[in-house]
Order: sequence, then structure tokens, then C-alpha cells
Amino acid sequence: MGNTTSGPRTKPRGALRRRVDLLGREVAKFGAVGGAGLLVNLAVFNLMRHTTDLQVVRASVIATVVAIVFNYVGFRYFTYRDRDKSGRTRELSLFLLFSAVGLVIENGVLYTATYGFGWDSPLQSNVFKFFGIGVATLFRFWSYRTWVFRTLPARAAVARAESFLEAGAAQAPALSGRRGSER
Repeated sequence: MGNTTSGPRTKPRGALRRRVDLLGREVAKFGAVGGAGLLVNLAVFNLMRHTTDLQVVRASVIATVVAIVFNYVGFRYFTYRDRDKSGRTRELSLFLLFSAVGLVIENGVLYTATYGFGWDSPLQSNVFKFFGIGVATLFRFWSYRTWVFRTLPARAAVARAESFLEAGAAQAPALSGRRGSER
């Protein structure tokens, strides 16, 4: 009488909890790579801004491109290393497409602040560069996880697991035969 919670009712909560945990880990990994990419982006931007005569937005575009290359490597081999790897050409093409959209968003904010409002001091440029990166990051997170680094379809994941189990089962008799002969 004391406990009215049934088994099936707790099962969906466990599945939801697992999905939230997985999303949390994904966001943390995306944030780690993105944070390092942010540092690369801002370092290259400030280096270009203070050591060359390039205009602010051009220096920012170069910095963004360097960060995009850095981020692809981090996302592919750290954040999304467990995702589908079968279509690398498609993956890279979509990554570059969505990164270009993010580049336009990021540098559009900086362009508007610099040339629309005349906010061109080093501090103002960094603030609006940072703000543009933040807005573009929201778009990039959504697009990368939805379109670029897709999860394996359920059938492919099951087939992979089954082939792994079959390979393990095929090795098991050979191993047990060796153990028996060692006695």
C-alpha cells in the first residue's frame, strides 16, 4: 500500500534521465572544444589586429577560418568521435557550409558594430567579436548535431553491436580450447 509507483512508470524516467545525461555530456564536450576554439579565434584575431594593417572584419574572418579548422578536428575526434563516420565527404561539406553561415553571423555582428555604430576600439571589437561568436555558437551546435555529426541509425547501431558480439562468440571457442589444453 505504501508504494504506488509501478515499474513501467519509472522506466520512461530512466530513459529520459539517460538522454539528459548524454545531452549534458555532449554539451560539455562541445563546450570544451568550442572554448579552445574561442581562445584560438580571439588570439588569432588580436594577433592579426595588432600586428597587421588589416581591417577589423578581415582580421576577424581570418581568425574565424583558423578556428573552424581547429574545431573540426576537435569535434570529429573528440566530441562526436562515436558518430557515423561513413560519409566523410558529406560531413565535411556540411560542416564547412554551416561553419560559413556561422562565420557570417559572427562577423555580421562585428561588422554592424564597427561600421554601423562606429564602435572600433580594441575593447569594443573584442566584445562584439565575442558576442558574435556566442550567437553563431548556438546555430553551430544545433546544425552540427542535427546535420553534420549525425547519430548512427538504430539499425546500423544494432548491426554493429551484433557483429561485435558474433566476433566475440567466434573467438570464445578458440579461447576455451586453448585454456583446456593448458591444464
